[in-house]
Amino acid sequence: MLTETGVAGHPKSYFHKPELGEWPSYVGVSRSAGMGELEYLRLLIDTAIEQGTANTGMFGLRLQRHSFDFFFRQLRTLCQDEPTDKARFEAVFGRTLFVHLTRPDKLSQAVSYVKAQQSGLWHRAADGSELERLSPPADPVFEFEALKGCRDQFVTFDRDWNDWFAEQAIEPLRLSYDDLCAGPQAGLKKVLTALGLPQSAADSVQPGVAKLADSINADWIKRFQDQAATGS
Repeated sequence: MLTETGVAGHPKSYFHKPELGEWPSYVGVSRSAGMGELEYLRLLIDTAIEQGTANTGMFGLRLQRHSFDFFFRQLRTLCQDEPTDKARFEAVFGRTLFVHLTRPDKLSQAVSYVKAQQSGLWHRAADGSELERLSPPADPVFEFEALKGCRDQFVTFDRDWNDWFAEQAIEPLRLSYDDLCAGPQAGLKKVLTALGLPQSAADSVQPGVAKLADSINADWIKRFQDQAATGS
């Protein structure tokens, strides 16, 4: 949705996997013979910034917690004289608005995640067609321990984010998944306002994806709650 405004760059997960060997695939560059590690890392990041800015002066990056540690190790390699993670980040990317998008209902989030892993379908377009499938179609199967482990991990991820924000003296713009689902344009306008961009850029923008939650999600949530309550 930020991309569709035409004023907020082209945000993506440019450094999604915690492996340097995976980063070139996100930006379409390769390491030339004789190129040193620092030069190569700088090339990857500079290319991402160029592509992500999309001639708007704004660069957007989605960073998930599972890739956080590896990502900041790379920034520490580039910015050894900077004293904090925030200082390193802004030395590389410039003045930054940090947005914390979270889903308060961790059980529902875990159900969505485990179901996507099992079924292979991660995103569906607004017209109902498949947008992102990572494995062949498969029927999802309720697994209590998988859901519990995933829920607990998401709780830990949120705690770790909030601890890091406090440590770095960052007050992020906070958005919830539920509010964003209920009012996508309102959430988009909130981000644009915080960036100092016109809210009107969001007026014609609609979500490009549809929710995947269905009766299976509701059934799994009830079954999990019943099983957790009885301990069996």
